[in-house]
Amino acid sequence: MAVPKSKITRSKRNMRRAHDALKGEAYVEDKTTGELHRPHHIDLKTGMYRGRQVMKVKERF
Repeated sequence: MAVPKSKITRSKRNMRRAHDALKGEAYVEDKTTGELHRPHHIDLKTGMYRGRQVMKVKERF
């Protein structure tokens, strides 16, 4: 079993944990429609990705 040679201080422990915080969701505005969608993902409302139609979208009434 691995056993540390010395005690890890609170400062070093907290420095290691600095990257563990949850980050908020990032959204970008579509250039043509103005809808918000996640970067590098398909815009589900229009079916567009990088200026191309990649998915058929059903009309919602």
